[in-house]
Amino acid sequence: MQSDKTLRVGYIPYLNCVPFFHYLESCGFSGSIVSGVPSALNTMLQTGEIDVSPSSSFEYALHSTDYLLLPDLSISSCGAVKSVVLFSPCTLEKLQGQKIAITGESATSINLLRVLLLEYVGLTSVEDYVPEETVEDMIVQGQPALLIGDRAMKQATDLPVGMKCYDLGALWYEHTGLPFVFALWILRRDSAHKMPAAVSALQKQLEQSILHAFTDLTLLAEKNGATGEDVANLVTYWQTIDYSLQSGHLKGLELFFDLCQKHRLLEKRPEIDFFLPIKVDRID
Repeated sequence: MQSDKTLRVGYIPYLNCVPFFHYLESCGFSGSIVSGVPSALNTMLQTGEIDVSPSSSFEYALHSTDYLLLPDLSISSCGAVKSVVLFSPCTLEKLQGQKIAITGESATSINLLRVLLLEYVGLTSVEDYVPEETVEDMIVQGQPALLIGDRAMKQATDLPVGMKCYDLGALWYEHTGLPFVFALWILRRDSAHKMPAAVSALQKQLEQSILHAFTDLTLLAEKNGATGEDVANLVTYWQTIDYSLQSGHLKGLELFFDLCQKHRLLEKRPEIDFFLPIKVDRID
């Protein structure tokens, strides 16, 4: 049986989450960590298998009445994000009628792609599917495909002849001038009611972990197995990610939700509702 003070925290095993988690235990966190790709963590949040997680902003929109958001924290970009990439043999305007291969790992990225193509490129429909082969195989075959996370960054360094790369964070910023929020720290409302002290402590621990990470990103990269030029590349990647959640981020998030509703990807725009941390010195 779960202790009323033990949080189950979701962890996305992508490099963009490392600054949140690498120093989390040393900052005082003593709950449990559950690893999974974004879509899996979304399901675990829905079913109550985990209490809180950095998860798809689209997941919050779908089930916002069940959730709260931890304030001030996100995985966002103000421009290129480097790890959410559409690979295409043609320009975006020529994707009309073509099927786009996806991994099924992320709800936010595919809906961002749909919004970009429908709202700003002018396509009248967007078709996507999860192929039997790997998405990387589809890219090698010259098919349009969306990759996220570490796989996207790796594929972008080994681009097949004739394939183009479109960074979705860059496309969003080009058209809107606003940050794009890929992931939010999503908290189940029932967990917030049962464990307010533990959640408040987690908020502080995450902030401390990020601060510690950014004091020496080179060291963090080396501790996560990077060597040689990969160290500098990883540091640059982490510096590209915006881990905050300020007014500009919220404007971008609200616009994304509005456009999802406009293009019938969401039934309604969700209210953005935050957890209010309480003062916590420690958890006994």
